[in-house]
Amino acid sequence: MSTKQNIRNIAIIAHVDHGKTTLVDAIFNHTGVFRDNQQVDARVLDSNPQERERGITIFSKNAAAFYKGHKINIVDTPGHADFGGEVERILKMVDGVLLLVDAFEGPMPQTKFVLRKALELNLKPVVVINKIDRPQADPVKVHDQVLDLFIALGADEDQLEFPYMFTSAKMGIAKASMEDEDHDMSLLLDMIIEEMPSPESSDEDGFQMLVTTLDYSDYLGKIAIGRVQRGRVRTGDALVVVTDEGVVAKGTAAKVFTFDQTRRVEVKEAGAGDIIAISGIAGANVGQTLAAADKPDALTSFEISKPTLSMLFSVNDSPFAGLEGKEVTSRKIRDRLMKEVMTNVALDIEETDSADTFRVSGRGELHLSVLIESMRREGFELSISRPQVITRTAEDGTVLEPVEHVTIDVPDEYNGVVIEKMGRRKAEMKHMETLKGGMVRLEFEIPTRGLIGYSQEFTTDTKGEGILSHVFHDYQPFKGKLPARETGALVSGDNGQSVAYALSALEDRGTFFIGPNVKVYEGMVVGESTREFDISLNVCKTKKLTNMRSSGADDSVRLTPPKVLTLEQALEFINDDELVEVTPQSIRLRKRILDSNLRAKAAKKAKG
Repeated sequence: MSTKQNIRNIAIIAHVDHGKTTLVDAIFNHTGVFRDNQQVDARVLDSNPQERERGITIFSKNAAAFYKGHKINIVDTPGHADFGGEVERILKMVDGVLLLVDAFEGPMPQTKFVLRKALELNLKPVVVINKIDRPQADPVKVHDQVLDLFIALGADEDQLEFPYMFTSAKMGIAKASMEDEDHDMSLLLDMIIEEMPSPESSDEDGFQMLVTTLDYSDYLGKIAIGRVQRGRVRTGDALVVVTDEGVVAKGTAAKVFTFDQTRRVEVKEAGAGDIIAISGIAGANVGQTLAAADKPDALTSFEISKPTLSMLFSVNDSPFAGLEGKEVTSRKIRDRLMKEVMTNVALDIEETDSADTFRVSGRGELHLSVLIESMRREGFELSISRPQVITRTAEDGTVLEPVEHVTIDVPDEYNGVVIEKMGRRKAEMKHMETLKGGMVRLEFEIPTRGLIGYSQEFTTDTKGEGILSHVFHDYQPFKGKLPARETGALVSGDNGQSVAYALSALEDRGTFFIGPNVKVYEGMVVGESTREFDISLNVCKTKKLTNMRSSGADDSVRLTPPKVLTLEQALEFINDDELVEVTPQSIRLRKRILDSNLRAKAAKKAKG
């Protein structure tokens, strides 16, 4: 086995929002990827529109920087727990990781999750303590916390001697010690080349590559991405897809790409140690091995994270169906979901008894809402049910449910309300500590279903100052019934258009989700009731005209602005008897049964 001295394959791992993508920008700026006069988007790797809007990385990205005669392949991984499935696979492609930690927040749940995976795979860690320019940052204390985390995760002596660097990716600053003068990113790049191992490889043996991610192109079809473990591959080579069962598919390498900066570049051939993309092998799936046809050896695969949450995606059958979207049939929805499963491997799609409904399972609310948002932008109309957790049955017949490890940072004055609300949702407190600046850190274990609908409440309870993050922990015995939403819904009893006069007269009934001049239909949820039961009301009622003039007739109606729900808030708000109607232009809430008489009969039947 030889090593490819001029290649380094690294992944950047961190908790959500600790600055991974910004650090890649800083590296690219330093290595001259961008010309001095070039207009560059911030967070260049967050190319998906939703990533830019949400400010998070959703899909792992491949890029490469060239520095001092070395090619540094960089994989930017998602930091959000819902996309943990991506992180585990990405780590199979690299020899080392840059562990990025915020100099103020310190190690967070996702930091633990990704670091544990990296240490299990014996990857070389380099710790980067980022955002040293933040007010109240304490980089030296955070360095000690990272060391404690390594010890807690059972790191060996070599891993405990991790090299580290202090940076502000936003400012393009790096330094080996907080006492040093500010330096540029070359310090970090030098450390990557010195400390990260070069890939072990052999060009002589037959080609072998583990497929770690998939992409899809309308022109090229399925594209398999991974790292060449051994051998070389050329355009036109006959390849086979191998699993433990043997050869499962055959194909020809139609095109081979390597990564140059943020682009894919077509090449004639690629060798061991390279991270590449290959088109032309339609039968390839994540976790399978692509190999030379004359040497079909399988590599050790990996387990893909199982989904913990499911929703029903149905054809939109509301009175407004087909008015705003162009993709409205069950066949179109089915084709789109099947295409998604090709590349989004942590997703699971099942057909149901109804031809118009599909059960879509994923790693969490965010994972599924990103898919819904993508589909709605592509012109689809859908009805979505309330998220349900996926339970398992133990060998002794016990029902097990997924449990999350939650870390919450809140100002001291709000910790009482947070502890009370978490307790109601069957959470167990595991740890509590005081942080700088009057903040408290609380750690809980809570059933996944206890978090459904909580983030909106949490933001309100902590006046937007709390930070909540969670990561899947394990499966534990079912914890019993949880309290449902404590308030009822305001439901439209008529079809028509909402009127300011009617809304004004009904303001004491609750909080409205719509303003005046909005088209509504019978059974549409137009607000949240102040009571614990649903209230049916007429928001289309106009003022009766008389020939008498009242003293206040010229006063204009003053309305409280409506509370407009985002997709996530809508999914969190609905109960089991409600649906979210998603179209390219609108997000509406509705009752499953629109007719109020039929709804009352169904409720009576359910009780009886």
